[in-house]
Amino acid sequence: MSKKISLTRYLVEQQRVDGHIPSQLRLLLEVVARACKNISQAVNKGALGGVLGTAHSENVQGEIQKKLDIIANEVLIEANEWGGHLAAMASEEMDAIYVVPNRYPKGEYLLLFDPLDGSSNIDVNVSIGTIFSVLKMPEDDRGVDEGDFLQPGRQQVAAGYCVYGPQTTLVLTVGDGVAMFTLDREQGSFVLTQENIRIPEDTQEFAINMSNMRHWDAPVKRYIDECLAGREGPRGKDFNMRWIASMVADVHRILTRGGVFMYPWDAREPNKPGKLRLMYEANPMAWLIEQAGGAATNGRQRILDIQPSSLHERVSVILGSKNEVDRATSYHAPL
Repeated sequence: MSKKISLTRYLVEQQRVDGHIPSQLRLLLEVVARACKNISQAVNKGALGGVLGTAHSENVQGEIQKKLDIIANEVLIEANEWGGHLAAMASEEMDAIYVVPNRYPKGEYLLLFDPLDGSSNIDVNVSIGTIFSVLKMPEDDRGVDEGDFLQPGRQQVAAGYCVYGPQTTLVLTVGDGVAMFTLDREQGSFVLTQENIRIPEDTQEFAINMSNMRHWDAPVKRYIDECLAGREGPRGKDFNMRWIASMVADVHRILTRGGVFMYPWDAREPNKPGKLRLMYEANPMAWLIEQAGGAATNGRQRILDIQPSSLHERVSVILGSKNEVDRATSYHAPL
């Protein structure tokens, strides 16, 4: 790009010139971005900052928390609670919602986040990230409760993630396509490096945890078997497999060059529709993917049309290049 456009300038233009976002949403997104910069600094320090290893505690999901999980969660809460943009927050790491304290102004937005996606990769120095989603508070005068968050993903007003890898990259949508920003550490700000991102409709790359293959449902096995059969199989082309075990990193690769990501239902926990969280992971990622021309389903319906029933609801996920997602989804259709 011929000139550097900061995240702040990009958001101001989205507000003032294009009219896509109100000023309070712009300010909220800038605060989230600053929090991500702080998390990036903690991640970069690693062992030097004493942030590696477990915290010897469990989150609401029953998962062992890493020290950085707790740090990232606290950074996001402390950065966002006082600005007057939010009414409440919800995190994958917290059992209940966090209502903005009465000593601060109450805003009109709700913020949901997975403070550190891909925690299993922290100690081995593999890319991890923060995922976030913004909803509008329902228009009434009552207090905030969990039900206010239970909106289908299509009602998001902003969504994005920040991936902490060789570069720290922020990816964002406000409903007008997908833009990518890279953290310029010398300048201290996120700089626009790509906009109007488009995912190829076709791909020869899939991301899935193959070690779980024996536990998948028949439609997923069929799709992967056809990919593995390669040029001699029904697809007539060879596929590559990629799996980072960090959704934010796998989705980032798909937004960059295409592909399909799958985290399906698993027979080991038959009563759970999937592993990933609808509100903190699937909804924001699905909107980003759709805004870039891709598709995202749970195998049977569009993820953004799912009506949430609980804050920590789980879901099966198939997202990425449109034609591949459509094919995998069609295999789930009743005969």
